[in-house]
Amino acid sequence: MRPVDLARRHGLSTQAVRNYEDAGIIPPAHRSRTGYRDYTTTHAAGLAAYLALVPAFGYSTSRRIMHAVTGGQLDEALEYVDDGHSLLARDRNTLRTVEAALSHLGASAPDAAASTRTPYSIGELARHLALNPATLRTWERAGVLTPQRDSRTGHRQYLAQDVRDAELAHLLRRGGQPLGTIATVLGELRDAGSLDALARTLEPWRRDLTSRGLAQLYAAGQLSTYLDSLDGSARTGSAPEHGPH
Repeated sequence: MRPVDLARRHGLSTQAVRNYEDAGIIPPAHRSRTGYRDYTTTHAAGLAAYLALVPAFGYSTSRRIMHAVTGGQLDEALEYVDDGHSLLARDRNTLRTVEAALSHLGASAPDAAASTRTPYSIGELARHLALNPATLRTWERAGVLTPQRDSRTGHRQYLAQDVRDAELAHLLRRGGQPLGTIATVLGELRDAGSLDALARTLEPWRRDLTSRGLAQLYAAGQLSTYLDSLDGSARTGSAPEHGPH
């Protein structure tokens, strides 16, 4: 098919299709004797897979997945997919922890998860959340976290409640909430204040988790279709041959 045919199928411009090819997101097109691009059903499947991956995993990860598949590195591509699933599962677990705490909240703040190991150092908490320690210091300056200090060393100590607050802050940051809003919400939670405000903040992210889960299911199907179109070579990890199918 011509570039315009592939573009129209996905509601894109022909330049966008060429850009995706140049970026290695879809395989190189077959060239006619006169130099015109000739796309195939494989390219169509690849483009459909990429467009489905974006809302499921984001632009950066989706590009990595497509580069790995197109380069014949199936295991690498699947690792990126696994990481996306793990992140979604972690977000769900964090949300469930917060919801469970809120459902039992009375006059006092909710208990932190009994399984949380305490105390954490700033490095340990950063690794637990897959963040840079500098990010935690920024959150502390913004009032999001309020760790204690070791009386002997002066080092920060993150107790069970601090770890819970950091996990909630991480979830809300991924949802796009500014630090000022998060600091206010966590302050209200610590003081058993405006729980309605906290519930209103969490509800959009609960819907976002559902949307991401559904998007990942759909993207998996599109990616599998693309793998099938690559003459079976992608299934075994060998580099695919590009050309008309």
